[in-house]
Amino acid sequence: MTETLVPPKDEQATKRLFIKTYGCQMNVYDSERMADVLRPLGYAATDTVEDADFVILNTCHIREKAAEKVYSELGKMRELKDAKGGAMTIAVAGCVAQAEGEEIMKRQPAVDLVVGPQAYHQLPELLTRTARARGERIGADFAPDEKFDALPAARGVDGFTAFLTVQEGCDKFCTFCVVPYTRGAEWSRPVAAILAEARELAAKGVREVTLLGQNVNAYDGEGPDGKPSTLARLAWALAEIPGLDRIRYTTSHPNDMSDDLIQAHRDLDVLMPWLHLPVQSGSDRILRLMNRKHGRQKYFELIDRIRKARPDMAMSGDFIVGFPGETEKDFEDTMDLVRRVTYASAFSFMYSPRPGTPAATMGAQVPDAVSRERLQTLQTLLFDQQTAFNASRAGMTIPVLFERPGKFDGHVTGRSPWLQPVYVDGVADQLIGQIVPVTIESGGLKSLSGRLLQKAA
Repeated sequence: MTETLVPPKDEQATKRLFIKTYGCQMNVYDSERMADVLRPLGYAATDTVEDADFVILNTCHIREKAAEKVYSELGKMRELKDAKGGAMTIAVAGCVAQAEGEEIMKRQPAVDLVVGPQAYHQLPELLTRTARARGERIGADFAPDEKFDALPAARGVDGFTAFLTVQEGCDKFCTFCVVPYTRGAEWSRPVAAILAEARELAAKGVREVTLLGQNVNAYDGEGPDGKPSTLARLAWALAEIPGLDRIRYTTSHPNDMSDDLIQAHRDLDVLMPWLHLPVQSGSDRILRLMNRKHGRQKYFELIDRIRKARPDMAMSGDFIVGFPGETEKDFEDTMDLVRRVTYASAFSFMYSPRPGTPAATMGAQVPDAVSRERLQTLQTLLFDQQTAFNASRAGMTIPVLFERPGKFDGHVTGRSPWLQPVYVDGVADQLIGQIVPVTIESGGLKSLSGRLLQKAA
């Protein structure tokens, strides 16, 4: 049973909450839910950190520089807190908090709370205790079921798209990755809980949800019959919710791309034709060192099956260059894979050793200068592919979900089925929240532009 904390009378007035989010979409979802759990204590969001009574840095530990950015930001927060006479509470949440909680407290005494990604539902309790005694500061245990049970049913919604976490954690133990250590083992939410949250989102006007998980296509939450479900069956159930017109999911692992999920992409219209399916490297030797448990040929065969089921599928991926021991031949294998698959979008990085991961202690670390040159070469190819894919949409008439006004008067921006921003000129704001046919006139690296085919209903 979860205790509901009621703020003292002098805390009833609105306080200002500033959350800075680093990293993945799951952190965006977590930040939104942190705001939800703090709302009953009188906290309302502010976009200005100088006005905040409570600052949360929701962190990512995937990249080394990302963690260092957090410490740099904390230095600025300390100066601001000092300038306000200490009248500011600072919390570090997320994966850096989980991995480096004690180090954070040592390096930056201005931090009041350190909360791991499976414990942010305890923020009201921890905040109340900190305000009284500034005692217990770390809450970072793995208990995702308890977390979701404790989160308030009501969600704050801002716009017509929303993230929805359905799965957390990872059992894959790639040798470069800290996620199994910061997010814990794979765990899936029950179908009923996800559907309830999705219905509430749809009732508040959300028309597109993105299902989130570290390995989202490994989803196996309890279904209505008490047996494990699959992501495909969950997608079919979500498609029955009135008003929910688009479903996406990320991030996927090639080994968990099941037959029924591929078939769902063939048969379920609301499942968008965009798939983020990281491969990391095109070299079988490097894939073995990464402990990816699949090879390049298996990945090629999987892509072929997916595109046969859904010919308009756009592929997205993740790539790491400069992994320990990577040779020019290994890198060329990655380039060859990219040329053969062709990607509509991708994320690419130089390898960054993370403390506690097996790869950090491997020999033959690649010099930064070599990794940087390889990254530039890879990104040039990926950007060319992305630009070509966007340009290939010219002349098509596609449904666009309009989300907000554009940067210029009369402009409105939305998203295509393939996740590209789409800009339309000379239309009214009543398009926002509508899915409307648009004829694409041109496409560049980052966006598409088009003209309205007909007025919104």
